[in-house]
Amino acid sequence: MPRSRSNKHFAAARRALFALVLLMAGIAGWQWLQSHPEHNPWAPLDLRDPPGWATQTKLIALRSDVAECRAVLERSDIAFTALPPRGEGACALTDRTLLGDYPLAPDTPAVTCPVAAALALWRRDSLGPAARDLLGSDVARIEHLGAFSCRRMYGGADGPWSEHATANAIDIAAFVLEDGRRISVLKDWDSDDPEAAFLRAVRDGACGSFATVLSPDYNAAHADHFHFDQDDRWSGVCR
Repeated sequence: MPRSRSNKHFAAARRALFALVLLMAGIAGWQWLQSHPEHNPWAPLDLRDPPGWATQTKLIALRSDVAECRAVLERSDIAFTALPPRGEGACALTDRTLLGDYPLAPDTPAVTCPVAAALALWRRDSLGPAARDLLGSDVARIEHLGAFSCRRMYGGADGPWSEHATANAIDIAAFVLEDGRRISVLKDWDSDDPEAAFLRAVRDGACGSFATVLSPDYNAAHADHFHFDQDDRWSGVCR
């Protein structure tokens, strides 16, 4: 057989082998994704799955899709009540979602569904582990300063409307552990104790679930609380 024809056959065989390897790798990769939905961008989001490569992208998509967000809560077996809309104008509450089993105090306020979903993930993946690992106790209560407030940012007469105006935000002030200890953002943020490390851990952990996370490191207005919101215009503000 002429050498040129032999070389062509060899090149064709090599291309076929390479295509077969790619096909097998693709099949193996797809099977792996099927077994790891947290990494699979096409798998429906289930908040019971561990965090993965695709989790944050799916959470971001929920910020503009209330129906899908509530479907995710149902799929994830998270107790909630969808309350009827109320209000009008800039402070219209079109998405009022009330978590049914969440240790907020003094009450459980209605928030938007994306905030509710992020709270569920934050509690499981950040707050709970940080409390147990750094303080040796579970969290019994999460004290908040409110979710809904019909106002502009920083209470000004003009300027952008706050995410609180539509309950798309919540301010967290303190945590009470099951052993009775109370960790306060105002009192413990600048301490040298494990409580300060805990507060920083739960602040950092929130950044994977919420669009905006503000703490005392941001400005003096947040000296006594964490601000969490799901503003779908922004992503990645964590300070």
